[in-house]
Amino acid sequence: MTLFRLSSFSALLGIAFSGAAFAHEGHVHGDEAPPPTVQTAPRATAASPLFELVAVAKGTGLMVYLDRFETNAPVIGATVDVETPAGPASAVQDGEVYRLEAPWVTKPGSYELLFTIAAETEIDFLTATLTIPEPMVESLVMGKPAATVIVGQLRAGIASVPDRLQRADPALVAIGLLGLLGGALVMALMRRWLMAAGVLAAVLVLVLGSSVAFAETAPASDGTVIRDVAQRLPDGRVFAPKAAQRILAILTMAALEAEHRRSVEMAGRVVPDPNASGFVQTAIGGRLAAPPGGFPSLGAVVKAGDVMALVEPSLAAADQSSIRQSKAELDQEIALEEREVARARTLAATGTVSQTQLEGAELTLQGLRERRAALDSIRMEPEVLVAPVAGVISKANAAPGLIADTNTEVFHIIDPAQLWVEALSFGGEPVSGDASIASEDGASIPLSLIGAGFAEDGQAQPVHFRIDDASGALRVGDRVTVFAETADVIVGIAAPREAVIRGANGEDIVFVHIAPELFEPRAVRTEPLDGGRVIIVAGIAAGDRVVTQGAELLNQLR
Repeated sequence: MTLFRLSSFSALLGIAFSGAAFAHEGHVHGDEAPPPTVQTAPRATAASPLFELVAVAKGTGLMVYLDRFETNAPVIGATVDVETPAGPASAVQDGEVYRLEAPWVTKPGSYELLFTIAAETEIDFLTATLTIPEPMVESLVMGKPAATVIVGQLRAGIASVPDRLQRADPALVAIGLLGLLGGALVMALMRRWLMAAGVLAAVLVLVLGSSVAFAETAPASDGTVIRDVAQRLPDGRVFAPKAAQRILAILTMAALEAEHRRSVEMAGRVVPDPNASGFVQTAIGGRLAAPPGGFPSLGAVVKAGDVMALVEPSLAAADQSSIRQSKAELDQEIALEEREVARARTLAATGTVSQTQLEGAELTLQGLRERRAALDSIRMEPEVLVAPVAGVISKANAAPGLIADTNTEVFHIIDPAQLWVEALSFGGEPVSGDASIASEDGASIPLSLIGAGFAEDGQAQPVHFRIDDASGALRVGDRVTVFAETADVIVGIAAPREAVIRGANGEDIVFVHIAPELFEPRAVRTEPLDGGRVIIVAGIAAGDRVVTQGAELLNQLR
């Protein structure tokens, strides 16, 4: 009986340690479940020279995305009729999407669909195949027989024994196996063959038990999540569902090769038109005073001849001393001349002095008095500053009581509708009459060539351009880049500047729309064309659909 108890204890010890070894690693705990697999919803795609269509199964219906093939712009207000397995049906517009009730999408299978598109005067027919896959794993909840599930789990447990042995703790496995073998040997010596076979079978039960336990703690479903997520694929391409393309506002254009004139880039600065701008400066130093109505403010519109400010002369101490001396001298001369005139009048009455002498004395006295009056009025007559041209005040340096030196710039008046660009050419090719600059919103602002100077002392050559239509986008002093055409001709594909972005490795890349929901980055080589476009001379072929809007957002997807 003692030997029997020893064998039983050994078998139980082996079972306990073996179970711990197998449960130590490889067992899925509640908080260690594997991440779910993300899958895209079943979809069907079709394209023609006019339209591009993507139909996505969602719930018991279809979401139909309809875009222009060339531009990828959503088609709004179209009529979408569909031949379905349940018969003809019409999609209803919901914003930028067309929705179609389709209960048949809940059943696995492959379905052929015929779309009839009518948009304004255009009619097109598109065919697509929608495949609804079989469920990957069925759970007990979905009605699968329990015996089938158990047998399948037992088979999986048996198949996983080698893997579990590799991952289990070696010490625990050794102790467990020794305990089981010891118990089986003792029972064999006692000729208890049935119990020995039971102990050996315990190993299989233990392994299968751990597999069944794993099956009981595993999720009932296969963990697959249906979700359309924009993402970058391992090969570098970008998968962007139509819903994401709507949010990112992705637009494309068809690549067309043509001849273009090569352009040169020049650094420039916006300057006022010298014929439509002017300065208000003081000719004499003095104290500023406001005219009636006050000083004009920045941005105020003025006309030529408007009074801008008054300058009251301010005399230095030496000048004031000289004026006082001149006044004293004039006062003395006036007094002497007054006596001379009085004496001449008396003598003229008796005929001793002629009338001519009397008139000369009176004129001399009158001149002295006028000179004296002029000295008195020196500080009383301010200088009037007027606007030389009509325009807008862009600079103001006026305040009551401010002392302004000679040639001080008090106001600067410009006409914002008449601006120039002064660019510098560093030994480049001579430019033609066409040029442009890029505005802050990416638009191209045309320029007209006015003339070019000569490079002095090996410096840059100044070139002047007239801004044909500034439209308030540019201001005096703005730094700009001028793209001026030359006489050289180059063959390439003109594309917006925002279509070319910088890749992670520093290369210039563009995204090509190769499928309704797939974009491929391609390295390109470019040349400047104008303020809003570049010439792609290598990297893409004619007919490729190049992303012109939203390329930077696509490049940020991971």
